[in-house]
Amino acid sequence: MPVSAPFLTEDFAIRWSTLSADHVVSDIRAALESAKTAIENLATHEVEGGVTYENTIEALDAATEPLGNAWGLVSHLNSVRDSEALREAYKEVLPEVTQFFTSIVLNEGLWSRLRAFSETTEAVALAGVQQRYLQETLRDFQENGADLSAEEKSELESVQAELAELTQQYSENVLDSTKAWDLVVEDKSRLAGLPESALNTLQSEAEAKDLCKDGEEPVYRITLNAPSYMPILQFSEDEELRKTVWEASTTIGYAGEFDNTELIWKILSLRQKKAELLGKDNFPDFILQRRMAGNGQTALDFVTDLADKTRPFFEKEWEYLCDFRKKADPAWDGAFNPWDIPFWSEKLRKEEFDFDEEALRPYFQIERVVDGMFSLFSDLFGLEIKERQAVHLPLGSDESIPDGAVEVWHEQVQFYDLYDAESKDHLGSFYADWHPRDEKRGGAWMNSLRTGLPALGDQERIPHLGLICGNLTPSSKDQPALLSHYEVETVFHEFGHLLHHLLGEVPIKSLNGVNVVWDFVELPSQILENFCWSRASLDLFATHYQTGEPIPEALFEKMTAARTFHAGLGQMRQLSLGKLDLSLHLEHHTGSDERDLDAISRQILEGYTIDLPIKPPSMSRRFTHLFASPTGYASGYYSYKWAEVLDADAFSRFEESGVISAAVGREFREKILSKGNSQEAAVLFEDFMGRPASSDALLKRSGLA
Repeated sequence: MPVSAPFLTEDFAIRWSTLSADHVVSDIRAALESAKTAIENLATHEVEGGVTYENTIEALDAATEPLGNAWGLVSHLNSVRDSEALREAYKEVLPEVTQFFTSIVLNEGLWSRLRAFSETTEAVALAGVQQRYLQETLRDFQENGADLSAEEKSELESVQAELAELTQQYSENVLDSTKAWDLVVEDKSRLAGLPESALNTLQSEAEAKDLCKDGEEPVYRITLNAPSYMPILQFSEDEELRKTVWEASTTIGYAGEFDNTELIWKILSLRQKKAELLGKDNFPDFILQRRMAGNGQTALDFVTDLADKTRPFFEKEWEYLCDFRKKADPAWDGAFNPWDIPFWSEKLRKEEFDFDEEALRPYFQIERVVDGMFSLFSDLFGLEIKERQAVHLPLGSDESIPDGAVEVWHEQVQFYDLYDAESKDHLGSFYADWHPRDEKRGGAWMNSLRTGLPALGDQERIPHLGLICGNLTPSSKDQPALLSHYEVETVFHEFGHLLHHLLGEVPIKSLNGVNVVWDFVELPSQILENFCWSRASLDLFATHYQTGEPIPEALFEKMTAARTFHAGLGQMRQLSLGKLDLSLHLEHHTGSDERDLDAISRQILEGYTIDLPIKPPSMSRRFTHLFASPTGYASGYYSYKWAEVLDADAFSRFEESGVISAAVGREFREKILSKGNSQEAAVLFEDFMGRPASSDALLKRSGLA
């Protein structure tokens, strides 16, 4: 039977085949009207007996939940099942959704009701998480314009609506320019130097476009998906091919109709305007006021201080790479081209450590990595993970789903249930979608689809629902999907985010799971990456896909010895991205078409990047973390390094207990993963560590101490 409003489903098992683009506009507008009515009732209706926590704070949280869930489905499909029809429907209602969510904190009647409640005896007597939620809600309203004049509120709503449209266009430009380029190679000799896994990936890319015919010589297709083009830069002996691919990669967001330059200036200007309307000098001060850093200058000081400590290693490593190339190629003129750096870095690493990272791939078959990861963290955190049958149906299908099965949005997607190992409570479920497709955006991410609740009184537990996505090396007809070690770290990273969501035990949805400050949100994800480097944990998931043998000790020793290879260069690159983010928002928010984005970017990053004869275009044009949504990681990209300090420090507790310590794991689950935003991030961290964070562990781990 056709579903009349599929995006408004309250079902835990989502029927993805019903979620077609032609339902988006009507369903979202219906959800909008319902939410508007609920908000207006709160803002205008007096309640018998006066305002209470239940009829005000809880009612406000519930008023927008159906719309949030529906919009989450639309946004997710926009990321994994892009189509012209879906894109147009999304853009049609995007301004309306943005305007509504912006208007909530600007609603004078609603703000009056919240203030009235905050002055009641009940409000003053609230304790624990309820008091925190009240204070967080009041600050949300105050900091986002509740006290502005009517004229200022109208202006703020316009700014937010325009930001939503511009950042969506930015995101589309990145996706479209990524899809617009490919290179078909028929002569295999041009791919000399590439490992077998990379050749298989390129052959799979060709097969996806029906370019390979049975019985004919293989054809290879290079795209701008990372598993496709990165091995070219790292391994290809053909310098012209490396140059061609590198130049193509710089056109993402910077190619004719897909050029994001003008959008960046407009987005920066609008964010500054928003900050000023809300009483702040700049966007970083506005966005960071409740994060651990507190303001833009503190975040920038963190970046520059860590860069100062890193720079001697950065400069020494670069000098050593130049010396290495000069010895290997005496005719070299001393000027590095950007497409040569990954290639020569890989050569140096092989010579220094006799280590070929590709030698690890056979030990990282994705199915074994995922199963081993589930087993590892089930033991550590007291969990049980069970896969369920996943069924993919075409849009509009009226086929039934087998009993116990779950529908998914693509045939590659898997579905799992997560339980507490002791109580057997169903804590949550999640989808996993690992490999690239043309209609799927790049990168890796985790999202929540439903936020649940712990058992409260007579109310049974409501499980969480989430998803994890990646663009990892796919399988080919000759071998299964074999991951690089970096890709394995990516899987563990995103699973950390997912566990943070699924293990939330906060009795208020808005404070649950990953709804924490953004310079803390990366702690649960990044700490899990450490388990990709320990012999004790690696042996649980890193086994040869043909023999089942673990990584040989000699190879493991080379791998760990090479861990700090170019640590200074790598850390400085990450810091350069944080510096670019903060400086653009702090100092260059009044840009225009007449300003040179590339020259400004080079100026900002002086001392953070290598001064090359060929100047690459600013990566800000494809920096989706900053510009693909109204906020995202804007003014917060430093968070990755901030959280690295936290994760290195926190992992020291696991190391001290032998790495695989159920006792420490349960404590991490109890004190970090389950707590969401129920307390200040610094308080949660100190509760787990017994002291404030220290950067010593990060510098030591990176070989930069």
